[in-house]
Amino acid sequence: MARKNPTKPAASIPPSAVKNKPRNPRKSVSTTAPKGRPQTAKGLGGAAVSEIFRRFEEITPEPKGELEHSNPYTLLVAVVLSAQATDAGVNKATRPLFKIADTPEKMLALGEDTVRDYIKTIGLYRNKAKNVMALSAKLVAEHGGQVPADRDTLETLPGVGRKTANVVMNMAFGHPTMAVDTHVFRVANRIGLSAGKNPLMVEEDLMRCVPKAYGLHAHHWLILHGRYLCKARKPECWRCPIADLCRFTPKTPAP
Repeated sequence: MARKNPTKPAASIPPSAVKNKPRNPRKSVSTTAPKGRPQTAKGLGGAAVSEIFRRFEEITPEPKGELEHSNPYTLLVAVVLSAQATDAGVNKATRPLFKIADTPEKMLALGEDTVRDYIKTIGLYRNKAKNVMALSAKLVAEHGGQVPADRDTLETLPGVGRKTANVVMNMAFGHPTMAVDTHVFRVANRIGLSAGKNPLMVEEDLMRCVPKAYGLHAHHWLILHGRYLCKARKPECWRCPIADLCRFTPKTPAP
């Protein structure tokens, strides 16, 4: 279900949670799948994949998206606005907007010019304002003002692609979808969960290899891991809780 009236960003993976994290003297986890167990696109064994997500869950049991919203509609709008923008930047713009327009009817009543003024600090704001108005009009005209709990239908809305639809299906309606953004794409390929060359290929690999028990939160864990540890330019391998399982080489040494 969607978070209501958030007052601060959701929990991330703080450095203190992983830096110098002690290892339990357990059996080593195989990186090749035993007979009958699935492998990832890079041959990472099913047991290793399960252990990766077990550790993510241990660090952040209930990960959440960092876009502030109060219902499925404001979530949908926030995700549409987040394309090529930071969550922090979107939140700054939508806090005052959502106070007066948290339904498609209210958004339409504001008018495109007013909506554009609220979001003008966000990249591509002119086109995004048009999309927000158009999707709001379609929700009112065809769905009674409600956000449909169906990915294919969501993708028919202006400005809504597969990633946005997956986020809404996951966060608003509790479906174990995989929303592949730049962080998920990078991390999945680095770890060895996928060798996909495009977001859809990565999504399909993740849907196949991630254990069902971790499906609901998997894409949030991967986003947080990519945002705070497995960074694009310099992954912080020296404090990574899954470094012994990850296929990325060479590992970045401690500074």
